[in-house]
Amino acid sequence: MDFIHLKKQARRLFGPVPAHTLGVNTEQYREFAATVHSEGGRLAALWATDQRRSGGGFLMHAALVDQDGLWCLGLPISAGRPVLPDLSDLFPVASRMQRAVYDLVGLRADGAADERPWLRHDAWAADTYPLRSDFAPQAGPAAEVQAYPFVSVEGEGVHEIPVGPVHAGTIEPGHFRFSVVGERVLRLEERLGYTHKGIEKRFETLSLEEGVRLAGRISGDSTVAYAWAYAMAVESATSTRPSERTHWLRALLLERERLMNHLGDLGALGNDAGLAFGLAQFSRLKEDMARVNHLHLGHRYLMDCIVPGGVVRDLDAEATHAIRGEAKVLSREILVLKNIYDEHAGLQDRFLTTGRVPPDLAARLGVIGLAGRASGQAWDLRAQFPVTPYAQLDVNMSTHRNGDVAARVTLRFEEAMESLRLTVKMLDDMPGGEFRVSLNAAPDAAFGIGWVEGWRGEVLVAVETSKGNRIHRCHAHDPSWQNWPAVEYAAIDNIVPDFPLINKSFNLSYSGHDL
Repeated sequence: MDFIHLKKQARRLFGPVPAHTLGVNTEQYREFAATVHSEGGRLAALWATDQRRSGGGFLMHAALVDQDGLWCLGLPISAGRPVLPDLSDLFPVASRMQRAVYDLVGLRADGAADERPWLRHDAWAADTYPLRSDFAPQAGPAAEVQAYPFVSVEGEGVHEIPVGPVHAGTIEPGHFRFSVVGERVLRLEERLGYTHKGIEKRFETLSLEEGVRLAGRISGDSTVAYAWAYAMAVESATSTRPSERTHWLRALLLERERLMNHLGDLGALGNDAGLAFGLAQFSRLKEDMARVNHLHLGHRYLMDCIVPGGVVRDLDAEATHAIRGEAKVLSREILVLKNIYDEHAGLQDRFLTTGRVPPDLAARLGVIGLAGRASGQAWDLRAQFPVTPYAQLDVNMSTHRNGDVAARVTLRFEEAMESLRLTVKMLDDMPGGEFRVSLNAAPDAAFGIGWVEGWRGEVLVAVETSKGNRIHRCHAHDPSWQNWPAVEYAAIDNIVPDFPLINKSFNLSYSGHDL
């Protein structure tokens, strides 16, 4: 395959993201992925679309990333032979995505080592696929419940500790199966997807304008990232060009979301290591931010602030003054708390060397976002492929190589300070103009994509349209798909009581992983 020639056949999508679409056959699908892998690229997402109502079969999508941008491959799959090439030997993260594609659409990855169900949980019959066009919503659960074949570890003194899926407190379900000797973890295996909510199926009933509310609720702590990625995808599909001011306002909201989550996590991590003082102080700072959001931006957690074509409300002088004052206070107090964390022997004893993911392992697993940067993966969409206004802001990307809890804590402190710097810079340089434009009508079967660096990592949303500005298919991809497998490795050779601390240091989304 002439990789360069094939790339030249791709179509550049409308919008700020360097994204291209390319139709491929089975051989090209596999070889394109192998070439991206050999050149140090990675897999961003996998999903499938049922096209049988329009006379086709299925369409398998693979989003791959290399130094030139995002490549969205489209592989037609015959309805008579719903089989696709396996990519899990190239990208380990593909395994769970392919298992989810089978559970939801019924396309099997040929030759995959792991074909266990991932999202089904016997909530629907094995021969029923919720994202097929002929799926009946009233379809009941499987007639017979099947035991999930966890990987067993054998040997003298080895025993298993099952944790979850129901946990104490307000948390979505997830099962963690520990194989241990004494308190030392030999292996951890996760199982997620217990509350499949039918979000992707729900998108099919909505218009392009309506879909943004649902997108913003996929993972509540990332509502800005999802709403912006969704709006970007719809604007790409409809060739709608938002104003310059819109981009700056969206980025301001995104940095506030990033900062709020880092504050919350820093408090929780201090608390998990025995410093309740840290939780109290960071909770106070986060609450102050939420109150400013509510008073001046319309929602404590910034829900429904972004819509296709723009934002819901503009930033006035009073809001600008409040955010500036808040930034001064936060800059001072975060530095004080960082010194306390850095000099607290008890915290550092718990943080250092705990839950380590070395850079070479992080690269093989495709770890992204905050967790990836803490393990030497220098990747941040705001720096590599900056959309407006990040191209003008010169984002300082923080990275560390230790890959332990301490590195993930330090990275949060550094990114919090950088978000404050970017916030003030955006307020200083904010351009004038309108904050919302009308959305253009979407052509039938248009495709658009959005790609945003959320606080946890990159969020990808792909939209396919149908007649009347309706959604034919919307796929939303959370960075937690890439990072949950790394938690399994991070737990190995640590003690069981350290797992809550390790898990919190990643703070991955259950909801975003289970649509």
